Amino acid sequence: MPNNPVVASYVANFLKMDMMHIYWQLVGQRDGIDAHVFTHKRELDNYFPYHHKWMHVLPRPRLRWWRRFWNMQVMKRPWQIFDWELERWVMDLTRIDAEVLHIYFGHVAPQFIPLMKVWKHPVVVSYHGADAGVDMDKPGYRAAMQEVLRLATQIQCRSEALAADVIALGCDPAKVVIQRTGIPLLQWVFKERAEPEGGAWRLIQSCRFIEKKGLDLTLCAFAEVLKVNPQARLTLVGAGPLRAELEALAEELKVTASVEFTGFLPLGGILKRTYESQIFLHPSRTGADGNREGVPNSMLEAMASGAVAVATDHGGIAEAITDGVSGLLVPENDASALAAAVLRVMGDDSLRLALGRGGRKAVEGKYSQELQSQHLIRLYKDLILKASRRD
Repeated sequence: MPNNPVVASYVANFLKMDMMHIYWQLVGQRDGIDAHVFTHKRELDNYFPYHHKWMHVLPRPRLRWWRRFWNMQVMKRPWQIFDWELERWVMDLTRIDAEVLHIYFGHVAPQFIPLMKVWKHPVVVSYHGADAGVDMDKPGYRAAMQEVLRLATQIQCRSEALAADVIALGCDPAKVVIQRTGIPLLQWVFKERAEPEGGAWRLIQSCRFIEKKGLDLTLCAFAEVLKVNPQARLTLVGAGPLRAELEALAEELKVTASVEFTGFLPLGGILKRTYESQIFLHPSRTGADGNREGVPNSMLEAMASGAVAVATDHGGIAEAITDGVSGLLVPENDASALAAAVLRVMGDDSLRLALGRGGRKAVEGKYSQELQSQHLIRLYKDLILKASRRD
């Protein structure tokens, strides 16, 4: 039986708690690809177990901090790997007979421009959200990103909105493919949500606490919801730089007693909190730095579970949610519209049940792990076949 093709994927930190979708993408390849992982930091290995023979932890350069400082602060451009790192990469990729290099994510890829210039096999770069927009107003960063788009063999975008962004940056449209998030549907089973007794509605949002996630809008909308349904409760799962600011806003809105900040939770905790909730909120917006959403993984998971998603018409969200069919969409930065949509779900039993079923159907149709894993394996094998024909 012939060996599987070898794909080497670079993920700077393997893996952060909010990167479960990358883990599912990698382990989903096991039936058709030998998916080696290169990383500079191995963490949460009990949470993200991986075949030790396919895990390669790279040394961190001693002067890495100086390189970052000089390039990012002085030269105003992304940094690139040292010459000795380039030699190490070529040696390591050759040693495992890698036929494709997959770089996660777009904002990391400029580091590898020297490798992309000399390595003779296909290079894939993934864009998931912020990496297609942040710092693109800075000439040095924009020029580096455009060189990445020129050198890469294939650009994988998790939404059509992101694909449009990279094409607008100058990428050849023929290089761009849509590779969506894969949700493990056997884990996120469908459970229809009944109307809670006594108006004890449970709302949830799970994400990093950063500007583009719109958590301030969630709190403001929830304050309006409480005026109608005072027994409602909101759970905010996650962590990030805005946590203290959001806790202060909850206090200012006088909703602290009805809001729980859990921090990041392990998968079992996220499953429990999601299935306890009837409504999932995700009012994403474009950040001041250009940071935009792809398609939120936590939203897709909640939709798969049967919770009703109420989100904004932003980024790739509208590719997952058809308004009134698989969830509700409201404009960006409109807390009152968000509150009205939540109250609409609470007040209409037939609508809530229909949206819950529609959300599950939408995830099954475009975002199942099995479907997306098969698609990714086909993409890799097509690249390898085309490269062999050129040789």
